[in-house]
Amino acid sequence: MKPLHQIIRKPLISEKANLLKEEANVVAFEVGREANKIEIKAAVEQAFDVKVKSVKTILCRGKVKRVGVNYGQRNNWKKAYVTLAEGSNIDFYGV
Repeated sequence: MKPLHQIIRKPLISEKANLLKEEANVVAFEVGREANKIEIKAAVEQAFDVKVKSVKTILCRGKVKRVGVNYGQRNNWKKAYVTLAEGSNIDFYGV
């Protein structure tokens, strides 16, 4: 298996992600583009000591940006929505 930091890049903390966490026990992560659902599930279970029910992935296209007269594109990236089993919880804030 790949190292954890190559599979899970960072948690996505946004308004939508917080609503999903409260309502459906779903946590969002930015993951490596080459990571598959099986690797993501194993990495989350190992890193946070929780039980994962399912994983959904989305490939997000990089935005086209303009700097002066030049155009460029940000990198494409992958997002994973991880559904946790009943009784499992991940607390990013530690409050």
